[in-house]
Amino acid sequence: MIPDLTRVRWPHTFRLVRSIYPPVDLFEDIADPADWELIAAAEAKTDPRMRDEVGAIHLVPPERRVSGPGASWAMAPFCHVSRDRPSRFSDGTYGVYYAGDRFEVALAETLFHFQHFMSATAEEPSTADYRELVGRLDADLHDLRAPPAFTAELDANDYAAAQSLSRALRNGHASNGIVYPSVRHPAGEAVAAFWPDVVGIPVQARRICYRWDGRRVDAWLTYGDDQWQSPP
Repeated sequence: MIPDLTRVRWPHTFRLVRSIYPPVDLFEDIADPADWELIAAAEAKTDPRMRDEVGAIHLVPPERRVSGPGASWAMAPFCHVSRDRPSRFSDGTYGVYYAGDRFEVALAETLFHFQHFMSATAEEPSTADYRELVGRLDADLHDLRAPPAFTAELDANDYAAAQSLSRALRNGHASNGIVYPSVRHPAGEAVAAFWPDVVGIPVQARRICYRWDGRRVDAWLTYGDDQWQSPP
């Protein structure tokens, strides 16, 4: 079943990403995105780290790329993909930009996945920093918000149906992406964009810290406020 197309306009989108990933200057400084492959290839011959930082640019067609200040935050999820890092709407062979219609969605989603990773790898107590990216959305998206038609695609733990649907939409229906009710924060909604130009260029906002106590994320804070809060 192919979901309906809906025009989705959100004045703000919210995304949280790990601060360990720095911006890539290439996306910020070069005006014509069509030139990126050639420049990256030339740079990589003298600086092998360049290939790792830029990622697989060829996965994004030139006409769907974004450039300018802040573009790295929009381009990164589409250029750094791996089958070892699948997600709800990708098997890891292509990128997806996930964001929520409110901060609480981004917080709940990232807390869940961060805690899952730290538990699976038996990490010692530590903290992790995240950056908040705030953008906007105005695009035609395939809509999964009408229950109960897409129950399987919104399963809390099994992503098979969601990945199958997204692959069909992206490859066979020229989809911009999917809008859906947040699985981790049911009061909100989320978007899975298939191309950078769907979400445009976000701006950096707050810096967030998660505290892992060795068993779970027991608290989080916003730098500047410095008041630890209990996770939702």
